[in-house]
Amino acid sequence: MKKSYQTKEVNSTINMKQVSDRKLSRNVLTLSLIFILTLSTSIFAQDGDPEKGKTLFNTNCAACHQLDKKMTGPALRNIEQILADEQGLDREWLAAWIRNSSAVLKSGDAYAQKIFDEYGGAAMTPFPQLSDEDINDILAYTSQERAVAAPAADVAGGGASGSASDSGISNKVVLGALALLFALLAMALLLVRRTLTRFADAKGVDITKTERTPIWKAFVKNQFLVLVTVIFLLLASGYYVYGYLMQIGVDQGYQPVQPIHFSHKIHAGDNGIDCKFCHSSARVSKTSGIPSLNVCMNCHKSVYEVAETTATDEYSKEFYDGEIAKLYAAAGWSDEDQAYTGDSQPVKWVRIHNLPDFAYFNHSQHVTVGGLECQTCHGPVETMEIMSQYSPLTMGWCIDCHRGTNVKVEDNAYYTKIHEELSKKYGVDKLTVAQMGGLECGKCHY
Repeated sequence: MKKSYQTKEVNSTINMKQVSDRKLSRNVLTLSLIFILTLSTSIFAQDGDPEKGKTLFNTNCAACHQLDKKMTGPALRNIEQILADEQGLDREWLAAWIRNSSAVLKSGDAYAQKIFDEYGGAAMTPFPQLSDEDINDILAYTSQERAVAAPAADVAGGGASGSASDSGISNKVVLGALALLFALLAMALLLVRRTLTRFADAKGVDITKTERTPIWKAFVKNQFLVLVTVIFLLLASGYYVYGYLMQIGVDQGYQPVQPIHFSHKIHAGDNGIDCKFCHSSARVSKTSGIPSLNVCMNCHKSVYEVAETTATDEYSKEFYDGEIAKLYAAAGWSDEDQAYTGDSQPVKWVRIHNLPDFAYFNHSQHVTVGGLECQTCHGPVETMEIMSQYSPLTMGWCIDCHRGTNVKVEDNAYYTKIHEELSKKYGVDKLTVAQMGGLECGKCHY
């Protein structure tokens, strides 16, 4: 009996150990499966740095691609997962395509040929310098979910209403105080009149029968005052008539509304675009020229909307996006198809700076030869949301500039000989424009 009992106890111990081993194996397998699933999930562009990827994307990819919009190339939001699900392509294929798309095409890859044909036979720019880590970072950035813009709180509107409310309360207080002051003054005058009337009655003075000479009669009888007044009116009239006539044709401060809003503040100020990038003819010709829409489209093929930070209290993001849509319509550009339609429309720009026909001005002579900055005449254009005429552009203004501006003759072969001769004549090292003949009538007038 004792031996049988011991045998059962041993068997029971073995069975318990086997059950325990099976549970342990099951747990190990479960944990391994979870680990494998987690690892496989993280493979889809989660092992990169999205912040670094954003920088790399903006530097290398943004000229042809957007995350959520088809441009020169396809939209790239979740591109790795899309290719894996729909085409069975992995990250190695993507890396090969990014580094050398031509090689992938030459290998006879069917999907590569399809993309190449779909986008008009435009070969993707190769980026062999991108490392595996760089590509991982870019794919991590493209795999991020699109942020849903929350309705922006009407901070500006609330602030405006609050300030208006405060201003209204303040104005009411001021108006109430003024009304009270005038009421007190009226009461004081009534009291003074009543007091004077009583005083006159007490002295037996009849106020109603007192005769007063009208002031205009008194003025007419005083010949000296009449003479002084006439002379003053003649001088004042001549002064204002002369001032009015001298302002004819002077449009300083002229600020017309253009058919398409163009912000010099955003382009020349915030983005630091050089004036002569758009007004290139200012270097070599008489006029600065109006940039063609092709110059605008060089950038705005890719820039189809502005950032939220561009919006101001006066102009919203939607306003700027609407102006870009006007540009597309004028240039005949289909943003959806990323192609020109051929249906373009001329833009009727309103001219701001307009010299008389008898006045001659050459931009290249001042910009290239003279070395003047655009802001010298046009003012701080990099701060102007709406362009306006900064300078009066009068003859006196030009002459003052010619008299006070030294010509930059250093390293300028054009002025070498004339500078030596005129320096001897005037006994100076620096020459003004006036000393070089800048006040001669024929320099500026035909």
